[in-house]
Amino acid sequence: MPSAETNRIDKLMQSITVLVVDDNQYMRKVIRNILVNIGVKNILEATDGSAGLEAIRMFAPDIVIVDWEMPILNGAELVRMVRSPGVFPIPDVPIIMLTGHVERWRVMEATRLGVNEFLKKPMSGKALLDRMVAILTRPRPMVRLGDYYGPEPRRLFHESAPVAPGRPPAPLALPAPQAVESAVA
Repeated sequence: MPSAETNRIDKLMQSITVLVVDDNQYMRKVIRNILVNIGVKNILEATDGSAGLEAIRMFAPDIVIVDWEMPILNGAELVRMVRSPGVFPIPDVPIIMLTGHVERWRVMEATRLGVNEFLKKPMSGKALLDRMVAILTRPRPMVRLGDYYGPEPRRLFHESAPVAPGRPPAPLALPAPQAVESAVA
């Protein structure tokens, strides 16, 4: 018998709209199938970053899943444009970067640009579901930290990651928040 938590997550997944932005038709189909299998009923697709921006403006999805490598406007450029309050109408839309390119610099750049989550292709339905549930049930507030606008960092500059003995901790890309601005205008 499903638990109350499982029922709540099922209802949540059925109630949201997800936009998938990927130039590869096969990958859009794979992602769509995963989304359907985890209970998402409303799925939109865009074939490149430019079409993705237009779909975000037009449909205001609850979550955007975006590929990094696309022609015309890549995923990083899309995120940069979306995370522009005052310029883009929906700068707070949750974004999951989904890519086969997982070099450390890309993960760091995606974080600096303001993605909510980063997943490597191929991903499991459970990994995607876990990220989506986290975004929807435990949203991080949107903040402006200098040039950065996006979800509040999980780890602040002064909180160093565990490091190997004898190696200095590497500072994270974002400073500790001085003033947290609500994303709600």
